[in-house]
Amino acid sequence: MNKVAVVMGSTSDLPVMQDAIDILKEFGLEVEVDIVSAHRTPEKLFDFSKNAHTRGIQAIIAGAGGAAHLPGMVASMSPLPVIGVPVKSSNSIDGWDSVLSILQMPGGVPVATVALNGAKNAGILAAQIIGASNGEILQKIIDYKEGLKTKVIEGAKSLNQ
Repeated sequence: MNKVAVVMGSTSDLPVMQDAIDILKEFGLEVEVDIVSAHRTPEKLFDFSKNAHTRGIQAIIAGAGGAAHLPGMVASMSPLPVIGVPVKSSNSIDGWDSVLSILQMPGGVPVATVALNGAKNAGILAAQIIGASNGEILQKIIDYKEGLKTKVIEGAKSLNQ
């Protein structure tokens, strides 16, 4: 089974991260969801990051707000691709602190970063990563994108009627 982990710093991030969970399930991927705080549960963070690949996880989506160290810390210890979701949280500086904390990673520790609260795109990107070596998932991505195209074309037609 193809599996993606979706982790977040606290339960308050779940309303944003649910979009990633939903789209991954739509593509037929198994999703492991957990709370892993870089600041409050560092031991859990280390264990998760170092061992995720041994549990069959193929990509990690990590969402965090404020200082948003979770995605970078996971990426520093995991051999898996990590996609960071900056979350505009109650303790955030309009979300910019989260965006910059995830985006500005040092050389050697890449984190793919999506838009502020862009968990859906994180889920799609994780599916695309898996789809690069899995024809079934790749076809689901192709069909999904074709559906987006169709929706735009139909929307344009309705404007002209």
